[in-house]
Amino acid sequence: MKVTTVSQLSTGPLRRGCLRSQRAFTLAEVAVAMSITVMSMAGVVAGYIFATRQAECSGFSLAAQALATQRLEQARAALWRPRDYPVVDELVPANFPTVPTNRLDMPISGTNIAYATNFTTITDLKPVVGYPLKMIRVDCVWSFRQRAYTNTIVTYRAPDR
Repeated sequence: MKVTTVSQLSTGPLRRGCLRSQRAFTLAEVAVAMSITVMSMAGVVAGYIFATRQAECSGFSLAAQALATQRLEQARAALWRPRDYPVVDELVPANFPTVPTNRLDMPISGTNIAYATNFTTITDLKPVVGYPLKMIRVDCVWSFRQRAYTNTIVTYRAPDR
């Protein structure tokens, strides 16, 4: 029978394994891990801010497009009968004045109301093409973060009859 002493236990493989499990990280390893964590979190926050701004800009653009489409539909609904006597022509620029206080259809809370301006241009193309035809162009100008943007719609219109 073999007898094991206490001194043999303290220097044996069991004791060496316990010492390895009690070792900690060095300061350099902790600093590297923290810097990687901070950079990752900064990237996530920056990505979130970028996505939020892009979503807000897209919302403004869609609201401006809807406003321009509304003005275009008003112009398309105007009477234009050049063959009648007397001639009926409601499709003239005077009937579509520039209004700088159009509100964009955006959710608001408090004083964050967004405004846009519609510019309507109506061009008679009869001298160019030889028959009655008008080009309707609507530019909706709006601002986002101190920068002006423009949504444009162009269509052609023939007479009603």
